[in-house]
Amino acid sequence: MSVSKDPSGKWMVSVRHKDYTGKVKQTLKRGFKTKKEGQAWEREFLRKAHTNLDMTFDSFVEIYTSDIKDRIKKNTWQTKENIINTKLLPHFKDRKINEIKPADIIAWQNQMMQSKNNKGEKFSPTYLKTIHNQLSAIFNHAVRFYELPSNPAEKVGNMGKDKTKEMLFWTKEEYLKFAESMMDKPIPFYAFELLYWCGLRMGELLALTTEDFDFEKSTVRINKSYQRIEKEDIITEPKTPKSNRIILMPDFLCEEIQEYVNSIYGLESTDRLFQIAKSYLHHEMDRGSKEQGIKRIRVHDIRHSHVSLLVDMGFSAVAIADRVGHESIDITYRYAHLFPTKQAEIANKLNVERGA
Repeated sequence: MSVSKDPSGKWMVSVRHKDYTGKVKQTLKRGFKTKKEGQAWEREFLRKAHTNLDMTFDSFVEIYTSDIKDRIKKNTWQTKENIINTKLLPHFKDRKINEIKPADIIAWQNQMMQSKNNKGEKFSPTYLKTIHNQLSAIFNHAVRFYELPSNPAEKVGNMGKDKTKEMLFWTKEEYLKFAESMMDKPIPFYAFELLYWCGLRMGELLALTTEDFDFEKSTVRINKSYQRIEKEDIITEPKTPKSNRIILMPDFLCEEIQEYVNSIYGLESTDRLFQIAKSYLHHEMDRGSKEQGIKRIRVHDIRHSHVSLLVDMGFSAVAIADRVGHESIDITYRYAHLFPTKQAEIANKLNVERGA
């Protein structure tokens, strides 16, 4: 190990170390303005090389990134990275990870709860919970794999909460009114038809190709999802294993989509059927809602609207879950208030049962 000047007059560091296979490697780092900077980098490098948790939080984040980044979806990592860079590193960057205490987490939480977004609004409870979860995930990683004694974020407990907004959805009548406003534009009309009558996620819709449709059997296959990340089209696996599914379309929808496919000149079997941005669908939601005088919901709420329709039609949680790619327990939990069996009905039936 040595710290010396290079021909440019700046300082450089040469370090010999072993990699994860036990092989000795040489690492050279140039460009330090002072010898002291080079020595500090050398000390931190060796701590990371030996996974010595006497390192800074910033340095452990580099290890966490190396361990996690390639194991999750690109868009998921992008969300994590943004939270780490904007909400965690500014506060904990230079603190040694093994010296961060629960009191430090409380101070950070208090700061986050007073912080505001770019609109001048305080962070929502849901977002506060999300950023705390990311901090806790980093400490959990250190506990599980690098022998940090405990997770201070877990000791403190979360801030915020899971749900902040009432679940919104359209009734069938509201959707049909909205669809009238879409009929002058084929692309959004057919896109919203699939979203509403099949309960698709937006990423699932935008990933569809003609290969996914079997018009003889009236089915559409869901086996991928689309994201636009850093000006690049990314096709990934669906959100969960349960999301891989075959959906049977109603006859009218099958005819509509076949008509749409036939209207597109030069469409290849592997071309995406809806080559539009998510923002385009948001814009059309604004337009249609305003024209028809119905409440504005999110594009994702159309999926809730489909589930609501199926509940109203009397289908079970299991059948609905299979169609929309959820676990039945999730359907029961998230949409319990929509199912027709109310507490009063249960009590009444129990009264009858006891008297039988």
